[in-house]
Amino acid sequence: GPDRGIRLSAVWLMHDPAYPESLPGAPLARYTYTEAGELLAVYDRSNTQVRAFTYDAQHPGRMVAHRYAGRPEMRYRYDDTGRVVEQLNPAGLSYRYQYEQDRITVTDSLNRREVLHTEGGAGLKRVVKKELADGSVTHSGYDAAGRLTAQTDAAGRRTEYGLNVVSGDITDITTPDGRETKFYYNDGNQLTAVVSPDGLESRREYDEPGRLVSETSRSGETVRYRYDDAHSELPATTTDATGSTRQMTWSRYGQLLAFTDCSGYQTRYEYDRFGQMTAVHREEGISLYRHYDNRGRLTSVKDAQGRETQYEYNAAGDLTAVITPDGNRSETQYDAWGKAVSTTQGGLTRSMEYDAAGRVISLTNENGSHSDFSYDALDRLVQQGGFDGRTQRYHYDLTGKLTQSEDEGLVTLWYYDESDRITHRTVNGEPAEQWQYDDHGWLTDISHLSEGHRVAVHYGYDDKGRLTGERQTVENPETGELLWQHETTHAYNEQGLANRVTPDSLPPVEWLTYGSGYLAGMKLGDTPLLEYTRDRMHRETVRSFGSMAGSNAAYKLTSTYTPAGQLQSQHLNSLVYDRDYGWNDNGDLVRISGPRQTREYGYSATGRLESVRTLAPDLDIRIPYATDPAGNRLPDPELHPDSTLTAWPDNRIAEDAHYVYHYDEYGRLTEKTDLIPAGVIRTDDERTHHYHYDSQHRLVFYTRIQHGEPLVESRYLYDPLGRRMAKRVWRRERDLTGWMSLSRKPEMTWYGWDGDRLTTVQTDTTRIQTVYQPGSFAPLIRIETDNGEREKAQRRSLAEKLQQEGSEDGHGVVFPAELVRLLDRLEEEIRADRVSSESRAWLAQCGLTVEQLARQVEPEYTPARKVHFYHCDHRGLPLALISEDGNTAWRGEYDEWGNQLNEENPYYLHQPYRLPGQQHDEESGLYYNRNRYYDPLQGRYITQDPIGLAGGWNLYNYPLNPIIRMDPLGLYNLYQLLYDVWHDDSYGTSSIDITGSGDLISLGGHAGLGVAFAKKKGEMLSDICIYATACGHAGIGGGINAAITYSETKSLPTSGVSNSVGVTVGGGVGGHFAYTYVVDVDNPESSTESVGIGAGVDASVMTLACRTWQECWVN
Repeated sequence: GPDRGIRLSAVWLMHDPAYPESLPGAPLARYTYTEAGELLAVYDRSNTQVRAFTYDAQHPGRMVAHRYAGRPEMRYRYDDTGRVVEQLNPAGLSYRYQYEQDRITVTDSLNRREVLHTEGGAGLKRVVKKELADGSVTHSGYDAAGRLTAQTDAAGRRTEYGLNVVSGDITDITTPDGRETKFYYNDGNQLTAVVSPDGLESRREYDEPGRLVSETSRSGETVRYRYDDAHSELPATTTDATGSTRQMTWSRYGQLLAFTDCSGYQTRYEYDRFGQMTAVHREEGISLYRHYDNRGRLTSVKDAQGRETQYEYNAAGDLTAVITPDGNRSETQYDAWGKAVSTTQGGLTRSMEYDAAGRVISLTNENGSHSDFSYDALDRLVQQGGFDGRTQRYHYDLTGKLTQSEDEGLVTLWYYDESDRITHRTVNGEPAEQWQYDDHGWLTDISHLSEGHRVAVHYGYDDKGRLTGERQTVENPETGELLWQHETTHAYNEQGLANRVTPDSLPPVEWLTYGSGYLAGMKLGDTPLLEYTRDRMHRETVRSFGSMAGSNAAYKLTSTYTPAGQLQSQHLNSLVYDRDYGWNDNGDLVRISGPRQTREYGYSATGRLESVRTLAPDLDIRIPYATDPAGNRLPDPELHPDSTLTAWPDNRIAEDAHYVYHYDEYGRLTEKTDLIPAGVIRTDDERTHHYHYDSQHRLVFYTRIQHGEPLVESRYLYDPLGRRMAKRVWRRERDLTGWMSLSRKPEMTWYGWDGDRLTTVQTDTTRIQTVYQPGSFAPLIRIETDNGEREKAQRRSLAEKLQQEGSEDGHGVVFPAELVRLLDRLEEEIRADRVSSESRAWLAQCGLTVEQLARQVEPEYTPARKVHFYHCDHRGLPLALISEDGNTAWRGEYDEWGNQLNEENPYYLHQPYRLPGQQHDEESGLYYNRNRYYDPLQGRYITQDPIGLAGGWNLYNYPLNPIIRMDPLGLYNLYQLLYDVWHDDSYGTSSIDITGSGDLISLGGHAGLGVAFAKKKGEMLSDICIYATACGHAGIGGGINAAITYSETKSLPTSGVSNSVGVTVGGGVGGHFAYTYVVDVDNPESSTESVGIGAGVDASVMTLACRTWQECWVN
């Protein structure tokens, strides 16, 4: 019958104390109804209909269809009892529902079936058994109140949940391996402590109103929160473990208005009456302005210099175009459900095809080549065909763990322990990596065989679970002889911050910081070497180097910035290295000017580097860089007008102006031969380069052959993490008989690492060690020590000497570990001339004196070392080595792709570093780039990306704009912007994850699993955490993608659960790109900025609500 009820028809804003003037003349929301009172339509504040509903005329209140603005209509069919039996989704999955006693069967339009078995009645009905589409079965158990108490996975493994009978709070979780996590609460049911399976505890304290007042991490550091008054719900200040205090000011609506860091510098935020952030004002006059349309969609972002980026949308709210300040458009096309099906930028188009389940089944790149995907019944990827035809397959166990992967002829088996931790792998039946863990569950060792050598990485921890050291070893597997070891240790101060790192055989490196952890200086042992001055944005303005660092420093670099925050100039007290930087409105670096020359850069509409023009008093030359649509290098038409080549469909370059290339089935470069053009006569025959790889696609053998004879051979060893440990090089030389042949003894080079950065290079004569800018790949300090000097410095510890000389038969003795510890402490006290009363008493009990033991301590010898400072460009590429007295000991010049153009090296210094993360190999001409080898002549890698499409659609590409982008790990492109975040040397966390996301219309979500690496107060130690994040989205746009995401968080990581809110903007097809900004709900000073790059489609502007579960190994 007719509706006689009271229905909400509109919501008007009638009073707004924060914005009392010019109230909106239209309702914020409007609703219409059928005559029977059923909700018919919803309109937003722009009077745009955003929802529509259709009802069954024969059954009042029964919705039979609904749709969102610009989307197809979803329809429903019911049985006679009013239960939904079919859900019809045009261009998507439809579902059928079959109801039986205590069982519901759900079948989708792909004929996949899921059966839900239930128990209980009314409000206590619960799903106790689930049959999945692949036939696997899971079970769930509940208590009498219907609360979850146990879950059994498809492999029969049981996880149990202990509950507080009254409150229902989880008190403990016991995983299938028996490991238990305990949770404690106060009377208000607020979590007060978590005890992890490793025994470490984190704590939280609250005040009487229930507000968080302190939080103590697993390693003992405490953060305290203070509130303005008894009624404040949000903290006014936070004080961390160092005593640094930050202040927050909030609006009456809970919006952050101002944030003041512990240096007193402030960031201010402005909002419109709808709660949308309209401006951010930072120190040094840097501001950012945001504008929205009447539907609340972001339409433009403008910086302090007036440079504006604009956004356009379709009727459904999908982001259809991004217009950069120079007018270039990036456009995205969508299907009916809002899934992006193509993107076009600069005339180049990428497209993506989906199946009915919304899974990506085909990518088409700019060259028109295809990459195809297949899935199992549970939507897990089971086969991937590359753009070049390379096929990879994946197999999973009942719980979804990867158990077998196939890559053409390589079959890898993955094995796990009861805690689902990987324990070992085999490749084609041969043992590969092995992982070992201690009783706490902490990773202690990883090992494998490389070129017949046992190579291992060992990790050490303190009693708080913090990483204290990493040691790499290489052994002869037959004899067990230790051929090489390299150890880096880390120490923590009283606040729990890792501010000291001790490189192998060097004095400790100590980083000096201020405020929120910004880098102020650096000491090597007791010698100050670096000093920094910063502006109110904490950007570096002055850097000085030398034992007289400061106003009298021999090296003093001054940096200035544009109003938009870009690097404007770098001036050195030695004018030869001065540089001025010019930027266009898009943020592209278009000019670098120095005393000797100026370089001007030209870009394509897609942002690729197209040309470099070099200007000098006697020089004006332009070098073009031509690529096919997919980014593969082509002969430039200006230099090769007769070339008809327009594309490399499989991304494998077969020929260029210098060489002919051959690849194997994995896409690895196997042969490179000198190209001799027709009609050209050379006095020497062509040379052929051969490349051989191991099962992990790592280069293990290289040789260069001419006239059938090898000119050079080299072999390479790697650790289980893929880091190069050693290389052996044999060169052609004349032997004693006068014949030319390869040397019998190779040139041996050993390598030592601190995380992903190469810190030690040792040859038969010398050791070169590098200290990097904290958190970056930019080298800072070079320390060279002759091996003879190092041998003089080698000495036995007191414990070692007594053990070796303590037996009458000369065979030595072995002391208990506790006695070794006591002797080590005593030796340290004797050397510092501060022997404690405790040690004196212990010696007296043993009938010994301090003087007797002091005579046994071997004297220390400080080896002579040569220290130089790296002067680098804005990317971190070394331009010069500066001695402590300010003289240039080495100077190099490079092109934009890292090719060395010239070098001045009067002291014959070995300087192999190139672009960040790269090391030049003289024997092959390649650059070792952590996970791959880079060919600077081609400006690309010789093998495909180990992380596949997560690193970009073209698996060989180095960033196509190497002026402001880099790839220090040989995995993925990083914006220089993100690199600069690290250069802030601040408190925070960097993380990398693999994320899958999906958004349909205005609702969606994403989930990610990854690893986070923390930096503390400018220090280099990485706190290593594994985390999982799940976010709900609401907003405008849609997409589906898989991406690798790089994030920066302005706080330290801790184990536990956190909640955050924020905004995300995404775009792209296949070359998916997303920017996300979120703030921790419980710790508003902690914000995270993320950039995601990967495969998928996306075009959205959405708000986020996220929950993150994190487990840290160090903190």
